[in-house]
Amino acid sequence: MIEHSEHDSDCGTHDLLLKQKASFVEHGAPDIKIRKANLKKLKAAVLAYREQLKSAVSDDFGHRSAHETDLLELFGIIQSIDYMIKNLKKFMKRERRHVGMYFQSGKAYVDYQPKGVVGIMSPWNYPLSLTLIPLATALAAGNRAMIKPSELTPKTSGLIKQLLARTFDETEVAVVLGDAKVGAQFSRQPFDHLLFTGSTPVGHKVMQAASEHLVPLTLELGGKSPAVIAKDHVNNRNIARLVFGKLANAGQTCVAPDYVFVHEQDLESFIKHYDEAVKHTYPKGTLSPDYTSIVNNDHYKRLNSLCEDARNLGVKVVEVGHFPERASERIRTIAPTLVIEPPNYANIMQEEIFGPLLPVKTYTHISEVIGFINSRARPLALYYFGDKNAECSALLANTTSGNVGINNTLMHVAQDDLPFGGIGPSGMGAYHGIEGFKAMSHAKGTYEQGKLSPVNLLRAPFGRIADFALNFTLGKSKHR
Repeated sequence: MIEHSEHDSDCGTHDLLLKQKASFVEHGAPDIKIRKANLKKLKAAVLAYREQLKSAVSDDFGHRSAHETDLLELFGIIQSIDYMIKNLKKFMKRERRHVGMYFQSGKAYVDYQPKGVVGIMSPWNYPLSLTLIPLATALAAGNRAMIKPSELTPKTSGLIKQLLARTFDETEVAVVLGDAKVGAQFSRQPFDHLLFTGSTPVGHKVMQAASEHLVPLTLELGGKSPAVIAKDHVNNRNIARLVFGKLANAGQTCVAPDYVFVHEQDLESFIKHYDEAVKHTYPKGTLSPDYTSIVNNDHYKRLNSLCEDARNLGVKVVEVGHFPERASERIRTIAPTLVIEPPNYANIMQEEIFGPLLPVKTYTHISEVIGFINSRARPLALYYFGDKNAECSALLANTTSGNVGINNTLMHVAQDDLPFGGIGPSGMGAYHGIEGFKAMSHAKGTYEQGKLSPVNLLRAPFGRIADFALNFTLGKSKHR
């Protein structure tokens, strides 16, 4: 971690921002050739640093599977860059818009122009993809970018700074390192757009800070994303998919299933299938090379306290998989754990878990599930396992969430053509795909008047033609 005084940090960040803004004004909006070249440079740099990036992430976490970093981070970055390159011409194309009856000689259209300088504040849980996918989006939209990566993954953040400094001039892309104070100062800068990914409590502070300069925001937050398993749909396939979403990155995923609803008749079967799926996924249990550690001691202690609180309330807590008792043999490692029927006031049901702990709630009718979800803050994701029937339709129609996965977990995030974002406490705005491009662009509408202008007939001094046109348009049955 790099130490800064509050004054120096603020001046350094602000000076960088002024340089980027001045460069943007001087050079103007980059054309499609330059944008594609920037995206290709970013892709090449990521691939060149691939092994170093995987090593840095694992060092920061204490242990993280290189395959997980490849699959859940680098794969998504490269896929997103390729998608932007392929679709950039379509995204940048002028959009023709409808012209009203009295304006037919004119033309209306929208041009998407870059906003200028985009600030990106990225989190620790996926420090590569949640930094570089927003950056790719900002570059595709023709912007310059300043990045504040997480101080909780210092090796990765430092390597990202090195990678980007070797690829772009600091007037194009710059990285600011530092602690939470530096992050607070970063969020107060007069960016042309600010994208923050992180917790809801910090999101409140970022939104308040951005309001000082009326900076438009994209907030990618979190929350308690539910999974619902329909009656008689506890089976090997569905539970394996649930385990993947819950235990990838040891549950340190903003869209991980935070709790699961299981029909009351399926509870014991669920516990058995979940245990078996964990054993199959991690044959060496918590010592498996594919099982990730918790990022730091504070989060490790917090997760253990959630289990302890549940036990103190008399809740059944079940560690599953092979050799859960050996978790302590590896740094900051917690065994996959089920927490059976915790009361709603238990701490584990009050805060986002962000770890390998899964509360299990039972239900009799889908209306109970809908009522429970609607009584809480709107989640970032919702998962349903079962047939696409009336029950599924009722759940989706009567709840609101960021995105939905049917018979899968996490996979909606990998769909480049789907917007990714939450609603309310789980976020504001979206990125990925055309939505991301538009979020980081200004939609500038233009009306171009033709030589003839029927609307001239509706100007003062008003007469019979104006009366006829107004009465006709406003639906009157007879004229004055």
